[in-house]
Amino acid sequence: MGEVVTRDELVEQVRRGRERGLTFAFANGAFDLLHVGHVRYLEAARQEADRLIVAVNDDMSVRASKGPSRPVMAAPDRAELVAALRAVDYVVIFPEPTVTPLLELLRPDVHCKGTDYTLDTVPERDTVRAYGGRIAIVGDPKDHSTSDLVKRLGR
Repeated sequence: MGEVVTRDELVEQVRRGRERGLTFAFANGAFDLLHVGHVRYLEAARQEADRLIVAVNDDMSVRASKGPSRPVMAAPDRAELVAALRAVDYVVIFPEPTVTPLLELLRPDVHCKGTDYTLDTVPERDTVRAYGGRIAIVGDPKDHSTSDLVKRLGR
């Protein structure tokens, strides 16, 4: 089971892991109403490195991107659920509109994005390439979405 950590704790975990020769993959998202697409995305991301870091959007950034009725669950709850998945090692909540600051700070070996992206459409591609990281498109086809679940629930 993974753990929810602060940014400072994560920096220290990555530093110690690198001293031991471990590699790090990085995935991110809102993870509001966890579904099978999330699980498959994170399991595939975990195959890319020795450890998987997951960055979860804070509540304000989810509201800004998804609308005033979102998120359904608060960031600490979403982070705890993600950390409980077997593929996940570390979860951090981030307030920025993009994960670029975290990528620059942590410099993960692999930045993993879902199949709704291509190598050329990943917003952070220039950042990752600048520090010598790799981008991986992982997970199953984008047949699942929290927005669809919310609509089905009538929210």
